[in-house]
Amino acid sequence: MNTVISRDGTAIAYDRAGAGPAVILVGGGPTDRSSNASVVDALAPFFTVYNYDRRGRGDSADTAPYAVVREYEDLDAVIVEAGGSAHVYGTSGGGILALRAAAHGLAITRLAVWETPYIVDDSRPAVPADYREQLIKLLSEGRRGDMLELFFVKAVNLPVEFVAPMRQSPFWPAMEKTAHTLVYDATVTGDFSLPIDQMAAVTMPTLVVDGGTTPWLSSTAEALAAALPNARRRTLPGQPHNVDAAAIAPALAEFFGA
Repeated sequence: MNTVISRDGTAIAYDRAGAGPAVILVGGGPTDRSSNASVVDALAPFFTVYNYDRRGRGDSADTAPYAVVREYEDLDAVIVEAGGSAHVYGTSGGGILALRAAAHGLAITRLAVWETPYIVDDSRPAVPADYREQLIKLLSEGRRGDMLELFFVKAVNLPVEFVAPMRQSPFWPAMEKTAHTLVYDATVTGDFSLPIDQMAAVTMPTLVVDGGTTPWLSSTAEALAAALPNARRRTLPGQPHNVDAAAIAPALAEFFGA
């Protein structure tokens, strides 16, 4: 494990593996960098892969108060560590952060995103307008498990009866540790609408990928690609939102020029 210091003094932890052009992985949801470990393994033969914990997750520190711009600065610190520019891959909510950081002007040479959870049509229920406020209230009450359930039911759109048994799963306690970062992700995502004007500033080649198994996310991928000035579209048929590294890594390697 290595660390870089972000602009506000926060220590950001990362792993580095492989050799070649730099690729930085940006995770999403209530996870740490371990969620991308299999992608690191698949890309390391071709690239120098930087897999970092976003602030408040895993081994990275956290500094209050939270601001989205601080996350841009965290990613920028990793980019500087990688040599001053890098390819970036963001998954789910991490893809939204990566897109916003690219629009902010970070030195991202190529960008790939997997199933960014903007909502662009009425094919699924809207996220409650007070979703972020609900998360904050639950956090203040120490109800981290309920924060996760709210996220999976209202943001991810999983059925309640599917989520309830997840609370007994071995991975649930680890997610509870990072549940507070759901507030951060809700701040990044805002009202879940696709910010067309902001996407116009993402001018580098951008690969927009989906798995074709979740219709509303596929609709989002189409809308996002249409909004980006330099987009390429790809579907990995049959892949769920929790995409298999064996499926996404070859697509990334091809796009990033392995």
